[in-house]
Amino acid sequence: MKQLIFIVNPRSGTDRVKAIETAIATGIDPQQYQVAIRITERAGHGMDLAREAANQGAFAVVAVGGDGSVNDVATGLYGTDTALGILPKGSGNGFARSLSIPLDLNQAIARINSGKVVAVDVGFANDHLFLSNAGAGFDAEVTDAFAHSHVRGLKTYAQIILRKLFTYQARPYTLRIDGIATEEKAFMLVVANGNQFGYNFQIAADADCTDGLFNVVLVRKFPHWAGPFIALDSMRGRMHKNAFVKTWTAKTIELEAAHLKYFQTDGDTRTCDGTVTFRMVPQALKVIC
Repeated sequence: MKQLIFIVNPRSGTDRVKAIETAIATGIDPQQYQVAIRITERAGHGMDLAREAANQGAFAVVAVGGDGSVNDVATGLYGTDTALGILPKGSGNGFARSLSIPLDLNQAIARINSGKVVAVDVGFANDHLFLSNAGAGFDAEVTDAFAHSHVRGLKTYAQIILRKLFTYQARPYTLRIDGIATEEKAFMLVVANGNQFGYNFQIAADADCTDGLFNVVLVRKFPHWAGPFIALDSMRGRMHKNAFVKTWTAKTIELEAAHLKYFQTDGDTRTCDGTVTFRMVPQALKVIC
């Protein structure tokens, strides 16, 4: 019988954890899986629990939470044969949406029962693993503000975007895309493995996390009136058609700027010292989807 370990982020409280435990107990196929549930107790604990489960030969470790929880578990599983499962219970759930994993808890559990496993690409920004996207500029600014907000959800996310949309300024960067250098003034630079940030904001509608390539999306300086239209194009999956957007596909990207002090990976803020290198490791992680 296959061992299935669920790692639950209890951030939203004990009532939610109890509901998740009940859904797992009643929904997972006992003929296929032997189940254990682990609760994270601190930042990064999911990584340690996932690595421990992989070392013990678990078939899969299921991250129960948002993109940050999924990233922690994936980091712990990277380099092992243990698969990643996802029960999306976060705010944006960008990577789950990219893989068409249902947001409904019972439907997501049914997907795990189906047992279909695919190998997905893994990105690294400097030494930080990411599955969905990483980037610098406006998206890192929004990520940092959202992480420090006391209220989660789409309303808060949209409010932060709208508040910063009219104040954040485009800045100069040096890019090397698969070794080819270019100078760009960017409002936002996103390296996408999955196709969206979350909440159906599709930063790169054509991105495929199994094709061995990143989709690089650069938003140039734009007049204030164009901001809402860019956001609307993102929700419609049409960012690549906007006049203020440039796109590439690549395996490695180097981003350099004197002002570059932080960037984001899967919604978590990371610090740097003027340079970020993004690299692709094709089909490096098994995922139940």
